[in-house]
Amino acid sequence: MAILSVMIFDELSAFFAIETYHLQLAFVGMVIILSYWLPRLVSRKEPVAAPLILVFSGGTAFLLPEVSPLPDPVSSPKIWEHLSEMAVIVALFGAGMRIDEIGSWRRWQPATRLLIIAMPLTIIAVAILGAGLVGLSLASSVLLGAILAPTDPVLASDVQVGPPHKGGERPVRFALTTEAGLNDGLAFPFVYLALFVAAEGMTPTSWALEWVGIDVFYKILVGGVVGWAGGRMLGLVLFKIPRNATLAETGSGVIALAGVFLCYGSSELVEGYGFIAVAVMGFNLRRIEKEHDFHRRLHDFSEAIEHGLTALLLVAFGSVLPVLLTNLNWTHLAIALGLIMVIRPLAGWISLSGTGLRRGERMIVAVYGIRGIGSIYYLAYAASQGEIEQQAELWSIVAIVVLLSTMLHGFTVGFAMDRLRSAGSQSG
Repeated sequence: MAILSVMIFDELSAFFAIETYHLQLAFVGMVIILSYWLPRLVSRKEPVAAPLILVFSGGTAFLLPEVSPLPDPVSSPKIWEHLSEMAVIVALFGAGMRIDEIGSWRRWQPATRLLIIAMPLTIIAVAILGAGLVGLSLASSVLLGAILAPTDPVLASDVQVGPPHKGGERPVRFALTTEAGLNDGLAFPFVYLALFVAAEGMTPTSWALEWVGIDVFYKILVGGVVGWAGGRMLGLVLFKIPRNATLAETGSGVIALAGVFLCYGSSELVEGYGFIAVAVMGFNLRRIEKEHDFHRRLHDFSEAIEHGLTALLLVAFGSVLPVLLTNLNWTHLAIALGLIMVIRPLAGWISLSGTGLRRGERMIVAVYGIRGIGSIYYLAYAASQGEIEQQAELWSIVAIVVLLSTMLHGFTVGFAMDRLRSAGSQSG
């Protein structure tokens, strides 16, 4: 089949003088349109199947000569690091912007427990499986746990709260939104832990103080402070100064993207966690002039950018799946299924004990910890440091996890949320 495709492509190229770049543009455009259009033939709901179709459609690129949008991440992790980084930071800002009401401490309990209980449990369980089943080194096992633990803020949008002023901030959606908004930054210390172990071995006396002091406390604190300050400063620029001609009256949503870049870059320059900074920035900005309709325009603009970046990334990811899955074996599949169907649900269920969530709500929050773009970023980031071994195995595991999570969560989330709404209306 591939040989026939090459022959046809060569003939067409000779006749039409086909440029590879133009063919890539046409292919990507067609794939994205079809991925969002095809699900509408069977359902009027949001196209939750679109990410999966984007991945599989991108996978057909290997049948077409020279159509792969990006080189594979095993050989060129830096490209994937930067592209996925852009998608994640815009999504994190959007997650912060979605929260209309702060509420009480009780409202934040589920997300807090997911962050301080479920995420560490997930990291430990995945690391043990990586070492025991695949034979990964200690550093690679810790890294695998760290990159697969966070709920993805990009692909999990279907289970998050609605845009500003839309409401619908029920406990399940609020918990998953706030978890996705914060856990990407909070997983970073464990990525650095893996890098320390890879570089200096299991000798905590040589790196433990630096890891705890810098990577755990300093970077988290600085990220939060920069995000808070960034939100306040952007709020002043948008809504307060100059008082008679504020930027909020112009309707220019590009300010959101500029603010995200400024906040993220500033945080990283002072060695803070930029992921935490942009999430806090979005959340804090939302507290300023809460009822102003410019918040909705800011959110909608950033969401459009997020969807565009995500679509491109998923098509590119699908195009390199045949390469990433070359080394796939049953142990990789076992870890993926174990994470999605056992580890995350069990860790989430344990962490949510005593939060007051009903049984159905607790189950959905525990189960729908979707894995996706964030995991790609973390592995690409670690790989670009050049100190992690067994990268081919790690990419194979991450690829199958993202694929299965996109498939299983994407096709069931609509049904699960409908059941939850039905149960809530009956109990009410």
